[in-house]
Amino acid sequence: MKIYGIKNCDTCRKAMKALGAELHDVRDTPLSREQLERFFEAFGPALLNTRSTTWRNLDEAARNEDLLALLQAHPTWMKRPVIEQGDELLLGWSKEVQATLLG
Repeated sequence: MKIYGIKNCDTCRKAMKALGAELHDVRDTPLSREQLERFFEAFGPALLNTRSTTWRNLDEAARNEDLLALLQAHPTWMKRPVIEQGDELLLGWSKEVQATLLG
């Protein structure tokens, strides 16, 4: 199991503690285009944290650019955590995700 997020994110830390999983910090080691495509295929626009400061600071022209290129340039714009368990991907640390992973 692997968690994709950032090390100073409280939600990512809660997920890591509960799952005992390894964190892939997307700031320290950016995701590849292929990884982002896989995540976007699984979650669609839900992968994008449009409430983030990063998103709010982008002008309209930037928001209409290639979303995956923007995610590569601004990794904190990704909703966190993305949890990978085998071939399954889960987004966030909601009660539903917790129930799925912790029983």
